[in-house]
Amino acid sequence: MSTDQKWAIVTGGSRGLGYETAKGLIESGIFVYLIGKDASRVKESAQKLGCQYRAVDVADSEKFRQTLIDITNDATEKGFSVLDVLVLAHGVMSEKMSKTLRTTDEEWRRVLSINLDAVFTAINQLAPAMAEARKGRVVVYSACLGRMSGPGTHGGLAPYRISKAGVNALVKNLSYETGLGARGFLVDAICPNHSRTDMGGPDAPRSAAEGAETAIWLATRSFDPAVDKTGLLWEDRQIVEW
Repeated sequence: MSTDQKWAIVTGGSRGLGYETAKGLIESGIFVYLIGKDASRVKESAQKLGCQYRAVDVADSEKFRQTLIDITNDATEKGFSVLDVLVLAHGVMSEKMSKTLRTTDEEWRRVLSINLDAVFTAINQLAPAMAEARKGRVVVYSACLGRMSGPGTHGGLAPYRISKAGVNALVKNLSYETGLGARGFLVDAICPNHSRTDMGGPDAPRSAAEGAETAIWLATRSFDPAVDKTGLLWEDRQIVEW
């Protein structure tokens, strides 16, 4: 059996921004696999959305990579071709007092392993086939706190800010390595702004659905390489300077 339906993998999909992104992709007709750390929570979220799921700790690079292989094999058995959309929405905040000179080795590795290393693992495992097939969208949830300008990396929350700066650099570098969209492969980072999630808290000014809107747009937008741009940081569908 073969299918022309597009399919996607969404990490951090059991709640918050990842859940809302997956919901939007499904509503646009895309078949979705959710990935979450908590097995019961990601199962419940997948049941609500009517999609597939896998539970894995993305900080464990070996298990995470194997999960991605397993999902790809499962999708192939279902008749799907190369992955169409990869949304990396997982992430953690660093401790409030984690300034560079006060951060422990354990805290540094905890944040970097999830926010940056796992992004590399997913892209390294899945994007080669997407780029080779000259198709596909990679959207990574980053943060304006990772910018090298404005308030970006200007002190405090060091592991978090630096991990997001690393994500931004990875996205920019990969976009140049793959032709800035001219070959059909797109990769972008987004700043969802302060949204009501477990990380953002209940008093954040925007909903998780509002925070996810730009990611859904990037994953589904039409793209003309002569006019449109990729390899950038976006906020509310607008380009934000690195």
